[in-house]
Amino acid sequence: MTYRVVQWTTGNVGRKSVHAIVANTDLELVGCYAWAPDKVGKDVGELCGIEPLGVAATDDIDALLALQADCVVYNPMFADVDVLVRILGAGINVVTTSEFINGDNLGDGRDRVIDACKQGGSTIFGSGINPGFIELFAVVTAGISDRVDRISILESFDTTIYNSPATEIPMGFGYPIDHPDLQAVTEKGSGIFREAVQLVAGALGVELDGIRCDAAYAQTTEDLDLPGDWTIAAGCVAGIDVRWVGAASGRDVIEIRGVWTKGQSLEPAWSTAFGYTVTVEGRPTIKSTLRFEPPADFVAETIDDFIMLGLTITAMPAITAIPTVVAAPPGIATYNDLPLLLPRGVLNV
Repeated sequence: MTYRVVQWTTGNVGRKSVHAIVANTDLELVGCYAWAPDKVGKDVGELCGIEPLGVAATDDIDALLALQADCVVYNPMFADVDVLVRILGAGINVVTTSEFINGDNLGDGRDRVIDACKQGGSTIFGSGINPGFIELFAVVTAGISDRVDRISILESFDTTIYNSPATEIPMGFGYPIDHPDLQAVTEKGSGIFREAVQLVAGALGVELDGIRCDAAYAQTTEDLDLPGDWTIAAGCVAGIDVRWVGAASGRDVIEIRGVWTKGQSLEPAWSTAFGYTVTVEGRPTIKSTLRFEPPADFVAETIDDFIMLGLTITAMPAITAIPTVVAAPPGIATYNDLPLLLPRGVLNV
């Protein structure tokens, strides 16, 4: 079966999604939504740095819904509930890398999404733009211990070359290190981590007593000029260490942590790895480290080539989920609800 797909936006993650859709023999790109007016009418391939695809980007939502695609690949950083309700209510499934896993972070918007799924007989799956797939990896890893005491997930990256101030400033980057609301800014900006903790708890069948957010910061001692015409001034946040912790029976049992840094002038000095560390404390204790390397034939001509390589791990879980989401019952589906996501149509033969 070939699945007819509409791509929603062509930003950092959206561009990589288009690459993946075009390369997958099981998927057919039939439409694309453009948020920016200067992208409307342009060929999607040209917008995404590949050959023309014969599909023009549009901002006409009704026209895209009329295509009756099997699925929308929804890649904005932040979910627009009004838009999601229109798509789902029209009977079109959604896979998304937006800040959406179980929808808890949407407040009352979650009920609207559920109602739209019922109306359209559609399903929405959120892989989570951050941390994303790694919760699933942790859940699978925990399945080989006969006793689990605690699960921790660490994402650690130097994001200096990443050009996305619109997504990083809401996390707290660039704020004065002594800003009185800094903790609240980071807690709001990383709220998807709460849903990630809930996902892992659900997989374990554990009801949590509560979830808390703790954060620490490092400042830059000199001005940092960053991609996107963005500068972090000396004395402002250039390193964030945020932990979302779920407790049960009076002790911490799940921790999802992100450590991100920019530049080489941090105070205090932090070191970061390029990847993820998953630790399942139990019997036995299992520690797994995931790092990412380019393929042997990788040729980078610009910094964007490296960024796009890294964005693969954000885009692909949602793309891989399309067949199972199309087949799933209406409603919100998480990794805990779907069968094993099979990487069909991607083998290089």
